[in-house]
Amino acid sequence: MALDWAVRNKRIVAAAVAPVALGAAAVVAVAVSEPSAPSTAPTTLTASVTECHDMVSIAVGGRNDSPRPGTHAMLLDADGNPLPAASSTDFSSPWVDEVVNAPRDDVPEGSYSAVYVEYPANMSSYDDAVEAGVDNAETVMQAIRQACPDTKFAVVGYSEGADVARRVAMEIGNQESAEDGSYEIVDPDSVVGVVILADAGRTAGEGPFPGAEDEFRNPDGFDLAYQSGRNSASGSGSLPGTSGSFGALDGKVASFCSEGDLTCSAPENIALLQLAVNVGRQLNVDALERDGLTPETALDVATVLGRIAMAAFADIQSQENWMQSDETFLDVLIKVSDPSYEPAVRDVASTGTDGEITSGELIDLTYLPAKLRNEVIGFIADNENTLEVALSDPYQQTLGPDTGHHFDYWRDSDPENGKPLTSAQYAAAWLTHLAKQAESGELDKAEAESTAPQLVVSSKPIDPAPLPPTTDGDVEKAAAGATTTTTSSTPASPTRAAASSSASPAPVPPVPAAAPAPSPAAPAPSPAAPSPLPAVEPLPAVEPLPTVEPTTVAPTTAESSAPGTTTPAATTTPTTTPVPQP
Repeated sequence: MALDWAVRNKRIVAAAVAPVALGAAAVVAVAVSEPSAPSTAPTTLTASVTECHDMVSIAVGGRNDSPRPGTHAMLLDADGNPLPAASSTDFSSPWVDEVVNAPRDDVPEGSYSAVYVEYPANMSSYDDAVEAGVDNAETVMQAIRQACPDTKFAVVGYSEGADVARRVAMEIGNQESAEDGSYEIVDPDSVVGVVILADAGRTAGEGPFPGAEDEFRNPDGFDLAYQSGRNSASGSGSLPGTSGSFGALDGKVASFCSEGDLTCSAPENIALLQLAVNVGRQLNVDALERDGLTPETALDVATVLGRIAMAAFADIQSQENWMQSDETFLDVLIKVSDPSYEPAVRDVASTGTDGEITSGELIDLTYLPAKLRNEVIGFIADNENTLEVALSDPYQQTLGPDTGHHFDYWRDSDPENGKPLTSAQYAAAWLTHLAKQAESGELDKAEAESTAPQLVVSSKPIDPAPLPPTTDGDVEKAAAGATTTTTSSTPASPTRAAASSSASPAPVPPVPAAAPAPSPAAPAPSPAAPSPLPAVEPLPAVEPLPTVEPTTVAPTTAESSAPGTTTPAATTTPTTTPVPQP
C-alpha cells in the first residue's frame, strides 16, 4: 500500500529518536514526584453547609494532604448527606493551615470558615486525581451556594492542589451565564480571591497577580504591596497545557512561584524533562516510588510508553506533509504525551488506496536527509538546558527537605529587598482582608455596584409649568430638575444655577439671599425676586405674558444671540417662576 510506504519512511526518522527520548522520560519521571505530607489525626466533629458564613475558603492540599472519609468527619449537605470535604476544624494541613485559618481571629465567630476538599491527592494517576479534585471542589461550592446564597468564596491550593485550584478558577472565571443570569458552577462575582502556591500553569514572565492593575505588586482592591519591585520567577510552569486566562477572576488571583521550584519555574529548552513530566502524569509513580521496578510497575511503564509511541506515529500519519515540516519527532512526542491531547483525524479518501506510490510520497523521500539533519539539530536546541538541570539534581533542588524550593513559600520573605512577608503570610493577610470585607458587607456593595445599571440622562423635555416650591427642599429639587431649554412663550432667561443643574445629576443647593456676583458683562444687579409663595393650584396652561418694558441690564455674551439685544425682565408672578432667583 502507498500509505504504508509513506509511514515506513516517516518511521525511519522516528525510530532514530524514540528510544533515547522515551528512555529518558521513564528515568526522570520518578524523580519529579513530590514527597508525602504528614498524616493528620481523625476527629469526631461534623459541620454542615447549612451553617452559613460570610466567607468560606475552599482549600486543596498537596500530595497525600487531603481528608479521608471514615478517618475525618466530612461536611454534610442540606439533606444530611456527606460531601467530599471536611471543615478545617476537623482536618489540619501542615502547609495550608497558615493561610486559610488566618482570618478566624480577625472577624466575629461564625463569620468565616474554611473547608478542605477531599480528592485522591496521589500520583497513581496524576491527572485523574486532579480532575477528581476539580469536580469535588465545584460540588462543595455549589452545595454551599445553594444553602447560603450570600456566601463569598476564596479558593486556595498548594502543589498538586495548586493545579486543582487553577483549573477550578479558570472554569469559574470563564463561564457563560444562562439566559436567566445563573451559572453552572457558581457566580464568578461570589469568588473574591484565589491563591495558587507553586502554580504549574504559570506563563513565562507573568507577575504574581495575573490580570491585576499592577500584576507585580498586589491583587486588585488590596493595597498592601507584595514586593517593591517587578520581580518574577524565571521560566514557566511545568504543565503549560493548563495555563490560560482566569476570565472574570482576573485581578483576583495570587499565583506564587519560587525561583528554582521546577514545578512553576522550569527553564526553556528542556524538552526531555517536559516529556518526562507528561509521562509521569500517566504513570503510577506511587507504586514506582514504593516498590521500585517490579514486573507490575515495568508493565505500567511499558504500557504508557507504548501508547505514547503509537499516538506519535498516528499523529505523524495524520499530517500530509510532515516530512516537509519543521516539527521534530520529539515535538510530536511532547504533544501526544500530554493527557489532554486529542488525536487528529485524517481524511482516508485523500490518501489513495490503489497501492501506487504517489508523487507526494516520492517527494517525502527527497526530504529524508534534511529531516534527519533537522531532528539532530532540533534535539540539541530543544534540550539546551536539559543537561544542566539534570546535573543540578532536580529532585533535591525542588523537593529536598532542607533545600527544596517547592517549600519556599513559607520562608521566602526578603525585607532588605522590599519583600517583608513570605508568600504564605501575604496570602493570609489578603484572605483576612477579604473576610473582613465580607463580614462588613463591603463585598456585597462592590458586587452591587459592578452589576447595577448605569444612570442615563434623559433628553425628554420637562413640563415647563411645574408647581412652585414651598420649602427649601423643594427649591433644591426644582433646581436639580431645571432645564436649560427655553421657548418663545417663556420670556425669562435661564439662570446660571439652573444651567449648572441641568448639566449634572447632582442637586444644586439654594443660592443664599446675599447679592449675587455680578456678571462681567452686566455689573448692574438684577431685580430681587419675592420669597416663595404658598402652593397654589396649577393652571391648565400658562398663557404667554404681555410684553413688558425691558430692563436696562446689558446682555451677556454667553446668552445673547446678537449684539444690542436686550433680555426682558422675568415676571414675578407665582405661577410662572420655575426657580426663584436670589
